[in-house]
Amino acid sequence: MNTFQYKKLPGYKYKLTEDFVIQTRIKPTLAIIEPPEGAPYITLAPDGLMTIHKGYCWDGPSGPTIDTKDSIRGSCFHDAGYQLMRQKRIPISWRKYVDKMLRVICIQDGMSLARAWAWYYAVRLFAKHAATEHRNRDDETRTTE
Repeated sequence: MNTFQYKKLPGYKYKLTEDFVIQTRIKPTLAIIEPPEGAPYITLAPDGLMTIHKGYCWDGPSGPTIDTKDSIRGSCFHDAGYQLMRQKRIPISWRKYVDKMLRVICIQDGMSLARAWAWYYAVRLFAKHAATEHRNRDDETRTTE
């Protein structure tokens, strides 16, 4: 596990203060850079290496839950993956994998198995809209100064 550095802020709950790099099984034919112009906040290389760049902002875990240290890194990856699906940069068929990775990362970070599985089932049942529906927030850059 690489270091994961973030800070809390108003609006979006969290902001990366260092790049977060994670190996995935999502292997696009060509590199994905989101947004396509300007400073990227998510890149996904053809070998599956995802970088969520310093300055990326996300709202943490959603729903009726409490943000805890063991959920922050997983929620960052999950939000970035869902954002790529919403933006049609990766197919929606990757949703189950992104949901599984949320569970795996949370367990790696110390979340109990029962809680991690409950989160997995919750996103499987209730989060599809977050991967498919347009959100106005994505029209803005997800980085802040």
